Amino acid sequence: MTAAILSGTRYGRRWRDRLDGAVDRLVSSAAFRRRAAWFPLTRPVARQRVRALFDLCAGFVYSQVLLAVVRLRIPQLLLERPLTAPELAGRLGLLPEAAETLLRAAVSLRLASHRGGGRFGLGALGAALVDNPGLLSMIEHHRMLYDDLRDPVALLRGDAHDTALGRYWPYADAGAAASVVPAQVEAYSALMDASQPMISAEVLDAYPMHRHRCLLDVGGGSGAFLLAALRRAPRLRGMLFDLPAVAATAQPRLAAAGLGDRVSIRGGDFAHDPLPDGADLVSLVRVLHDHDDPAALALLRAVRAALPPDGTLLLAEPMADAAHAAPVADAYFGFYLLAMGSGRPRRPDEIESLLREAGFSRVRRLGTHTPVLVRLLVAQP
Repeated sequence: MTAAILSGTRYGRRWRDRLDGAVDRLVSSAAFRRRAAWFPLTRPVARQRVRALFDLCAGFVYSQVLLAVVRLRIPQLLLERPLTAPELAGRLGLLPEAAETLLRAAVSLRLASHRGGGRFGLGALGAALVDNPGLLSMIEHHRMLYDDLRDPVALLRGDAHDTALGRYWPYADAGAAASVVPAQVEAYSALMDASQPMISAEVLDAYPMHRHRCLLDVGGGSGAFLLAALRRAPRLRGMLFDLPAVAATAQPRLAAAGLGDRVSIRGGDFAHDPLPDGADLVSLVRVLHDHDDPAALALLRAVRAALPPDGTLLLAEPMADAAHAAPVADAYFGFYLLAMGSGRPRRPDEIESLLREAGFSRVRRLGTHTPVLVRLLVAQP
């Protein structure tokens, strides 16, 4: 019976492969594309696909329009009042024709909007850039990613050994992580501090901390997430574990926030040092996807060893194959981590397999307001 089922499955797959291959050959035919663009019922789909392909080709230009808008602080200027292109050019020292080109491009990307009388105002997406330091920092940060992706084939073949992102994130080189010095962590700590509040809000809205007595934030950087958690749960105590050079930046920050008596900080490398015990909740916030599978499994085993039998792991990061977020997770984070030289985006089921291999038996998923930014898994021994 089992053999028959397997045989039937293989037989069905062969037919599915043949059918998919026939469809692929049909839609890749230039003659078919011409007929689809002419036929009224298929014309909308054909036009939509042409636009989607052109958007892929033009994506880098779109990102550079965004960068120019951010660097010139155009959303902030348009928030004050609508401006004409000559007015904006005068304020920013741009050529009038160039200001017109930039503003029209910004309108097409919903960063600006037409307001009549030749004036331009704030657009729907431009409004999201105002008072959003985390997003602005990430947009500026992407200069390095674009530089590393100048030759994506070389990156895929492993020929691009010295990448800007690899240098920016020094812990990406596992062998050198323990020797990272403070000067190497200043830039990325500032970036994480700027971008962490929006992630922290998503995590803490989805998972209340009040039920726990002590939180250990592993890979907690300068303490941005721990600070947010302790403010949400006044009775919660906190611990932070990160590389010594990184952990050293957390003490003055948490002390300045008046939380020094509620936290303890430990510097170390999880690949060689045990995690501190005493916490009933461990958080990994945007940490696991930075590591390849062997290191990720070692980290999860270290967390399991540090937790009591009734302890909980809260794992938060962007995940692959998420509804409405697949291009961001699989394309963006996939190539970002490839350029960084360590880690990969994982589907929830892939992380769940690692968790069970590490000794966690109960795993559940929690939704967040913005899954494209972060999703949650809660695991217990």
